[in-house]
Amino acid sequence: MSRRIVDLSIYLENDVLSDPPSLAPRITYENHVQGVAGFQRLLPGLKAEDLPDGEAAAAEWVTLTTHSGTHLDAPYHFHSTMNRGERAITIDEVDLDWCFQPGVKLDFRHFPDGYVVTAADVEAELARIGHTLRPLEIVLVNTRAGSRYGHPDYVDTGCGMGYEATMYLLERGVRLTGTDAWSWDAPFSYTARKYVETGDKSLIWEGHKAGRDIGYCHLEKLHNLESLPPDGFYVSCFPHKVRAASAGWTRAVAIFDDRLFAPL
Repeated sequence: MSRRIVDLSIYLENDVLSDPPSLAPRITYENHVQGVAGFQRLLPGLKAEDLPDGEAAAAEWVTLTTHSGTHLDAPYHFHSTMNRGERAITIDEVDLDWCFQPGVKLDFRHFPDGYVVTAADVEAELARIGHTLRPLEIVLVNTRAGSRYGHPDYVDTGCGMGYEATMYLLERGVRLTGTDAWSWDAPFSYTARKYVETGDKSLIWEGHKAGRDIGYCHLEKLHNLESLPPDGFYVSCFPHKVRAASAGWTRAVAIFDDRLFAPL
């Protein structure tokens, strides 16, 4: 078969709510004519008419966090330690071998918003698709949030992965996971209500905090997961190399190519 690549990333853009407003990225665009002034600073004496059609370079200025857009979280984002006491690694220290592996998709679109996925749910979905997890496979979770990207309720939509569901994956050798929701955990709006009602501190960011026990990474704000089959593809999600950072932006894609699964 010929190679086919499926984009799993959202846009980095203005005016589409992919984060709470206080965390939203901001892009300022400079067109080719506006870029002439920058060239003139670099080349004293330059006139606009010296450039073809009076145009210099287009450029953009971006204000954002390392968690804007589709990104890969490092263990350091979740906690200062991982693997029960080791220093948590930052995004520039993540093993790149984790970032290019066979993918598995778990379809949890039927779960209601705010639902916390359990280990039993993961096991049942793996049985339904007939897949046995192998170490380092990248597990992607398809939630209802994927269908709400670009809508005002996106941040508060989708199920989340609980502690035991996350540990189920990590204990089987998975080291990189992903979701099309804003967060690997259930939306904060649902967790906040449960915390107030129960006072149970273990509910707070429980999926993320599994990284204290076994270090792992996860992708957030993926897109287009509904177009993927349960398996039979590779995921590529190499993060930007931000020094000592908690996350890095990535153009995550799924790659379909029989040669990638051919025996050596």
